[in-house]
Amino acid sequence: MIQSLGHVALTVEDMDASLAFYCDVLGCEKAFEIHREDQTPWIVYVRVPDGRFIELFYGGIVRTPANEHSIGFNHLCFEVEDVASVAQSLTKAGAPLDIPPQQGLDLNYQCWTHDPDGNRIEFMQIHPDSPQAKARRALAEKK
Repeated sequence: MIQSLGHVALTVEDMDASLAFYCDVLGCEKAFEIHREDQTPWIVYVRVPDGRFIELFYGGIVRTPANEHSIGFNHLCFEVEDVASVAQSLTKAGAPLDIPPQQGLDLNYQCWTHDPDGNRIEFMQIHPDSPQAKARRALAEKK
């Protein structure tokens, strides 16, 4: 039925600021843009290094900050090889480092930032003994 996650969609207030963050700071790539029938801009697709996409919608005017108690979107997570180097890159690029590198309850290493619209973003380095790594190995053995 489901093959993979196709994209995550975010409505943004300032497309230029969002593209600068996702492309220049995080290393994603602007893939293409979709316009409405009247040719006004509608969506920009940003390609994440694994080939998936983030859709950035124009026209955000109401900001609802996500937190762990909000119903709905909580945060976006990118898997990385080295969370410490990601934190250094974020700091060097002037991006906020909301939570510095630390080991979580699941044994994975993580750090956190947020995009120009306040969407929380986690960077996670998978620990081999984490439940995520164990689940991946178990699921791979089933195939």
